[in-house]
Amino acid sequence: MIYIAPSLLSADFSNLESEISKIAQAGAQYLHLDVMDGDFVPNISFGAPVISAIRPCTNLVFDVHLMIREPIRYIKDFAKAGADIITFHLESCQDPRKVIRAIREKEIRCGISISPGTPAELLLPYLSEVDMVLIMTVVPGFGGQALIPSCLEKVRFLRQYADRHGLRLDIEVDGGIKEENVALATEAGANVIVAGSAIFGSRKPRSVIEGMRKAAEAHPYRR
Repeated sequence: MIYIAPSLLSADFSNLESEISKIAQAGAQYLHLDVMDGDFVPNISFGAPVISAIRPCTNLVFDVHLMIREPIRYIKDFAKAGADIITFHLESCQDPRKVIRAIREKEIRCGISISPGTPAELLLPYLSEVDMVLIMTVVPGFGGQALIPSCLEKVRFLRQYADRHGLRLDIEVDGGIKEENVALATEAGANVIVAGSAIFGSRKPRSVIEGMRKAAEAHPYRR
């Protein structure tokens, strides 16, 4: 199944409740929440208090993407704030399995992510322990970048590996995804699509989401 996950970073922060309601009514299933610490990535976004504040506003799946150094320090906070999925970066911690265990202990879904410069092969030891892999298709920490096509080869590699080993694995892509290129991602094997300005920046978000979903469903991954 294809899941559309608008990124809150592209929303109007002066009216978050309305913005979230808008994309929920437009047909989104997830809300992608990018947490940046100014250390692992250069920019700073928001933390657990903002997520906790907007949690009562919606039933959307809260897809929390931690771009922070040593995320194990904050798993408890984000779980308490209402995260349904917590994804951390392989590059951000010394002991990925310890982070996976900490997320699992909170009985929420666990994802693991890599940046464009990191080989997909480094994820293989962890795939059986996570629910989702997030492949960054731009350099994390900055909006408005164009999709890096070579990153989609990582998606294909991981989807093929998951199929060969009988793993039920969501593969999420984030960065430069829009209606015009979403088919490239789904043909490679992605099924969770993050889009920011393409959705929140549109006057007709329903049309954009429907267009992305139709394009994705028309171009599925084939073994």
